[in-house]
Amino acid sequence: MKAPKGTGHLVASHGSRHARIWGVGGFRPERVVLNSELVEAIDSSDEWIQERSGIKQRRWAGPEDTVVSMSEAAARDAIAAAGIRVEQVDAVIISTVTHPFQTPAAAPIVADRLGLRCVAFDISAACAGYCHGISLANDMVRGGSARFVVVIGVEKLTDFTDLTDRGTAFIFADGAGAAVVGPSDVPGFGPTIWGSDGSHWETIRQTKSWLEVRDQGLPHPTIGMAGQSVFRWAVWSMAPVARQAIEAAGITPDDLDAFLPHQANMRIIDALLKQLKLPADIPVARDIVENANTSAASIPLATERMLREGDIPHGGLALQIGFGAGLVYAAQVIVLP
Repeated sequence: MKAPKGTGHLVASHGSRHARIWGVGGFRPERVVLNSELVEAIDSSDEWIQERSGIKQRRWAGPEDTVVSMSEAAARDAIAAAGIRVEQVDAVIISTVTHPFQTPAAAPIVADRLGLRCVAFDISAACAGYCHGISLANDMVRGGSARFVVVIGVEKLTDFTDLTDRGTAFIFADGAGAAVVGPSDVPGFGPTIWGSDGSHWETIRQTKSWLEVRDQGLPHPTIGMAGQSVFRWAVWSMAPVARQAIEAAGITPDDLDAFLPHQANMRIIDALLKQLKLPADIPVARDIVENANTSAASIPLATERMLREGDIPHGGLALQIGFGAGLVYAAQVIVLP
């Protein structure tokens, strides 16, 4: 067996000791869709939708709004909020399940629109994708592979929504949220608690594969969901994950300044709160009322709005948790920008 030469010694990259979120941004489509526009097709009512989900309205993308254009707008907003120049960005990470191209990814196109030639890639982790991206960005900054990373959660779910499906027609919406992650002198992220349970992959899924669409001449696929199964999993499995994230960060629930859960359903949010027993004075994201479920975009969009409106403090500690199709999840405590 041939021995290695042993004459070369690698030089490792060195990053920042810590990382934090420098700024957040968002893009919400102009078109507001009330429950009253959807009820006839699903034989329902505004009252039934609100009771079941907490949703009063949602935003739908216009003809000119795409995954790429919404991502670019959210990224520029976040970069401006971070107070850095676009050319300082070394990487773009996009979480989405609704980019209409299997390949190429949306991120390189967004990077090009920003005038960048940098690392750019998509991840597919559904509603947990933003939290996955934040964890990756933290590791990249600390590992030295990037100084500033733009993390984007974006969905155009109306392209994959069956407006006659009584279980999902009123749930999904469109939008994009983004964050800039960069170096820090002090910790800006607690450890990420994340994982998956692929044995339940059919619980939330695209109703038909692209091969079935091609080979069987089927119509465009939509996203289907076993609502009760998702509810039980989200409440009973995600509360322990959230508690682990708090403990791993070395804090207690009393130290939190905000709770930013994925905006899946108001009943899920309320049930999680009951399980977690968080102090009553902690502000809780309830963006779902006006923006419905925007999957990967829901946490950054809620964060941007609550910071802008003064509901949560800059520099405070927030617990964020995403969970969704896969089934996948991720949670971490962050320092708010």
